Amino acid sequence: MTFVVTENCILCKYTDCVEVCPVDCFYEGPNFLVIDPDECIDCALCEPECPANAIFSEDEVPKGQEIFTQLNEELAQKWPNITEMKGQLPEAEKWDGVEGKIQYLEK
Repeated sequence: MTFVVTENCILCKYTDCVEVCPVDCFYEGPNFLVIDPDECIDCALCEPECPANAIFSEDEVPKGQEIFTQLNEELAQKWPNITEMKGQLPEAEKWDGVEGKIQYLEK
């Protein structure tokens, strides 16, 4: 089992989750974070830390967002690892909760 970063992280990219991860399984893209499913130990520490409520257990990914399971796996192989908290994106509060953000995902 793994945790999955879903759509609401796009254009927000809060990194509170990164700070609590004991195995450094987060990877950072231009406007989104992902979790490497091969590194995630299912500790669940990241889920409650996400201000955007964008992290879910693999079996609880919201309906219609199942593509993010595959995207996390794919993009974790391409993007650099992130191990320390950084500031969120400048307009994170504006984008938090906006639906249909997958079109803005920068790979």
